[in-house]
Amino acid sequence: MSFSIAIIGRPNVGKSTLFNRLVGKRLALVHDLPGVTRDRREADAQLFDLQFKIVDTAGIEESFDESLEARMRRQTEQAVIDADLVLFVIDAREGVTPLDKHFAHWLRRIPTPVILLANKCEGRQGEAGAAEAYGLGFGDIVRFSAEHGLGADDLHEAISAHMEKAEVTDAPTPPESWEQDLPPEGDDLPTPADEAEQVLQLAIVGRPNVGKSTLVNRLLGEDRMLTGPEAGITRDSISTDWVYNGRGIRLIDTAGLRKRARITASLERMSAADTFRAVRYAQVVVLLLDVEARLEKQDLTIARRVIDEGRVLVIGVNKWDLCKDRAAALRDLSDRLERSLPQTRGVPVVTLSALRGQHTDRLLDAVFAAYDVWNRRIATAELNRWLEEITAVHPPPAVSGRRIRMKYMTQAKIRPPTFAVFCTKPAGLPESYLRYLENSLRRDFDLPGTPIRIHLRKGENPYERRK
Repeated sequence: MSFSIAIIGRPNVGKSTLFNRLVGKRLALVHDLPGVTRDRREADAQLFDLQFKIVDTAGIEESFDESLEARMRRQTEQAVIDADLVLFVIDAREGVTPLDKHFAHWLRRIPTPVILLANKCEGRQGEAGAAEAYGLGFGDIVRFSAEHGLGADDLHEAISAHMEKAEVTDAPTPPESWEQDLPPEGDDLPTPADEAEQVLQLAIVGRPNVGKSTLVNRLLGEDRMLTGPEAGITRDSISTDWVYNGRGIRLIDTAGLRKRARITASLERMSAADTFRAVRYAQVVVLLLDVEARLEKQDLTIARRVIDEGRVLVIGVNKWDLCKDRAAALRDLSDRLERSLPQTRGVPVVTLSALRGQHTDRLLDAVFAAYDVWNRRIATAELNRWLEEITAVHPPPAVSGRRIRMKYMTQAKIRPPTFAVFCTKPAGLPESYLRYLENSLRRDFDLPGTPIRIHLRKGENPYERRK
């Protein structure tokens, strides 16, 4: 078990900037708007020779009802419970606020050790706030600038001292609720997994409020992601490592994607870009639909984006338990897929209920089956026998009075299956014949749903010289 450090603090003190600095890449969204980070985000971090797991959290606020802010607070509280060390971040330019004092009082009572980090200490503006931070009662503070990386030596020394003293054990005893401390009324992508580790990168995408975070929580068996009736709760892509039936999965929850014309705020544009980045680095993408909305234009736009990136597409139809006419729903969905996505015939469609946990195992079975198809390799000799038979049944058209001759075919790569076809006059082969080859490949070699790439080449058969 690796050493775990949680970054906590009130909104907009630079937690996500610090997280990105320690991870060494821009994983967390950073924006001037307070409260951008809502879910816990974990990643492997390094500070000189120290290696540890770092956890970015939502800004802590005094809220204890069932509001979104209260649910965010509980996520942060759980991160503190699970951590071996806490980095309590304050804004040195603003000085110590009453909210800082309130949560400092709570942190002093928990068993998890705390390092007080005064962020934004570059220049003279933060000197007074950093000096004031000693009054919070955590002893020496670390003056730091997450934006510029100043103070890394001091932070290394502070973390190293705790790592040397601590033996990595089970999570500490849960602290008392912050509510008891209240007075009376009055800020990937994932990087691609190492193929040797065989960790499957699985992204869950879809429109807002279709149940993506609920599905992730159901699969993980814990309330790992914030959920609720509000649309657009998830703002950035959050990855979680997980094991299902002995196979490693990096599960990625993403922000809901609306039509581009409706996206006006810069933060939402950043969220959409982060989601598409997650798609680009994923291997399998589950497009989650709401059974009441079926397959809308925005869903088709997302599906085409996944296919264009060459990723495996699996469609999950959520809230199936609420569907009244299931036969009509499936028939309508099948017809729409046939008309709008003919290039991926046979894409897996799984009906489920994320809230009730119905058929989530079927979804994962479909994911692994589609992933295996995406990795399938076909022998060159088998491909060329097939090419000879298929062109005999339906010969290529003639160009300028001379028929195009298909000479040789081989599979250039997998993920997605990509084929090179050597022929005469490749520029003259129409798109309709390429679709004929693709559909025949999909049918004869059992490649349902997966994207297929066919590249035409003009050249000699490399094996003819050997003959």
